[in-house]
Amino acid sequence: MSNSASPQSTQLLEEGEGATFPPGFVWGAATAAYQIEGAVHEGGRSASIWDTFSHTPGRVLHGHTGDVACDHYHRYPDDVKLMAELGLKAYRLSVAWPRIQPDGHGPGNQAGLDFYRRLTDELLEHGIEPWITLYHWDLPQAIEDAGGWPNRDTAARFAEYAELTVAALGDRVRHWITLNEPWCSAFLGYGSGVHAPGRTNPGEAVRAAHHLMLGHGLATRAIQAARPDAEVGVTLNLYAVSPQTSSAGDADAARRIDGLANRIFLDPVLRGSYPADVVADLAPVTDFGHVQDGDLEIVSTPMSFLGINYYSRHVVAAPVEGVEPEPYWRAQSSWPGSEQVRFVTRGVPVTDMNWEIDAPGLVETLERVHREYPDLPLYITENGSAFVDEVVDGRVDDADRLGYFDAHLRACHSAIASGVPLRGYFAWSLLDNYEWAWGYTKRFGMVYVDYDSQRRIPKSSARWYADVIRRNGLAAQ
Repeated sequence: MSNSASPQSTQLLEEGEGATFPPGFVWGAATAAYQIEGAVHEGGRSASIWDTFSHTPGRVLHGHTGDVACDHYHRYPDDVKLMAELGLKAYRLSVAWPRIQPDGHGPGNQAGLDFYRRLTDELLEHGIEPWITLYHWDLPQAIEDAGGWPNRDTAARFAEYAELTVAALGDRVRHWITLNEPWCSAFLGYGSGVHAPGRTNPGEAVRAAHHLMLGHGLATRAIQAARPDAEVGVTLNLYAVSPQTSSAGDADAARRIDGLANRIFLDPVLRGSYPADVVADLAPVTDFGHVQDGDLEIVSTPMSFLGINYYSRHVVAAPVEGVEPEPYWRAQSSWPGSEQVRFVTRGVPVTDMNWEIDAPGLVETLERVHREYPDLPLYITENGSAFVDEVVDGRVDDADRLGYFDAHLRACHSAIASGVPLRGYFAWSLLDNYEWAWGYTKRFGMVYVDYDSQRRIPKSSARWYADVIRRNGLAAQ
């Protein structure tokens, strides 16, 4: 695959001052159903694993739940109007599996499908292209009770859900994302247990990862069969991974974490194989007997694009005898077979999630995917930051978030200039929302949400992003 500058990148390099993006670059924002919808008992919706998890004492900070969240289920017309005022060209939303298929099998729930029909129509009426993610972590509890993602049958159930959803919405929606961040679903949900459903079994986590990707492949085929003109992809949360030093031990630590964070998903999806070194690293956990003949051919079904979520970089080091790995926001048990690898903090600026801010890592990640894997369009499907926000005189001046977006969009521009086929960017997130196990204590939104009154206040970053969209680029620094 060539890394020579494309006509697109040549045009960018000739623009001079500022950072102009290619014509047709997709500017959007993203959300997820459980984080914003609320109305968990309305319209025939059943419980998801996140309903169960959030209502289990001790699982979520302060016992917060998504029962109400941003009340988007009732307020979507105003939220779509707000998107239009910001000039969004696309909106990445997720549909809630338990709202569409409450029992995890059988015919679709018409009340749930009608809600997404109304939402989609509202978006289209305002000139906003819907990008639908089929799975953003809200597995129906009925399927979890039957074994969840470690159970192979869940992949087949997911494909059936995809098929009926596309049958209902495919006349309105062209862009489909099968899964959001399967690493989180598998390794946080079934490995460390810090996310729903809260299981802590490394073998189950690896099986879940495979069955998630098998479900992706089956769903991709179902969507393509139903709608040959559909654009279908998957979203992976990818990281630049660096060794702390040039030592052999640190280099091996980086190899291990890169394998578990990135290559365990990239290789099956884009190469049709698991990395041999990752299989070896996981030998104490699993013999990969759950991978059946023909699975990887399904997993690697050709896609229209790859979605990339990028937030930070991992810097890692070799284990030190007698020294426990320092606490890390993603628990050590999220890394089966490599639990003793140390995650290193470097003293650089961090977000309110304590994630290091590393925009150059985004360039590194994009260029790596373009260099090492089959050439296909790329989209940043999430990128954003949590900071402590305050309302002062009716305004929210989130200068840190604005600076984060600016730095990462300049990184996107640099990647495009180097020949990376990056086609769009979805800011995370449109709204402050329910931040999973952190409840309502972390704010990622460009729009401030007062959770008591449900008042929306566009922050400085929202007004800035609207200007970026209007000019299709960034002003000169």
